[in-house]
Amino acid sequence: MVQSARSRTVLTLYTTADDIQCHRARLVLAAKGVSYERVLVDPAKPPEDLLDLNPYGTTPTLVDRDLTLYDTAVVCEYLDERYPHPPLMPIDPLSRARLRLATVRIERDWLPEVDIIRAGGRPADAARKRLREHLLASLPLFKAAKFFLNPEMSLVDCLVAPVVWRLPWLGVDLGREGKPIVDYGERLFHSQGYARSLTSEERAMRP
Repeated sequence: MVQSARSRTVLTLYTTADDIQCHRARLVLAAKGVSYERVLVDPAKPPEDLLDLNPYGTTPTLVDRDLTLYDTAVVCEYLDERYPHPPLMPIDPLSRARLRLATVRIERDWLPEVDIIRAGGRPADAARKRLREHLLASLPLFKAAKFFLNPEMSLVDCLVAPVVWRLPWLGVDLGREGKPIVDYGERLFHSQGYARSLTSEERAMRP
């Protein structure tokens, strides 16, 4: 957490066009119905003002007046507390801990496979198989409630849904066995909030 070099009056999100973690932050903002300025960043050439705000030049980076936040979990939890309606985490500590742990597992198990697939080449096919196995192993978590491990939409869904959205684009077919995951995605994808979270590049990932 640092103080920005320039005072801003509009909530601003620095985001890349097709990154899952950036999509996660945009989905939180969409679920909250918060208006903000979206600044698209080329990760190969981050703008100077982003580097002034965030010493790592990473996205997503959130600027709220004189406050600058980075690290996706920090950004998302701040937004959930800053704009408390609708809440995106349960009240009880046990449920919150379970959802946070699920987020850690997804970041460590699923997202590296997505990166390998996107890089292409021979390792991509093995990564597709591993990602499919990770998702199918999580079927009980998709079946446990209407949303991922929770009866209401939570911050974890803001990470899971962007992964599920990208599966056809990544060449990952879950087959008939994965229908509960596909159905989960469809429940989220048809909401107005989800549509608002997408960039044009992400819209093009699905026909």
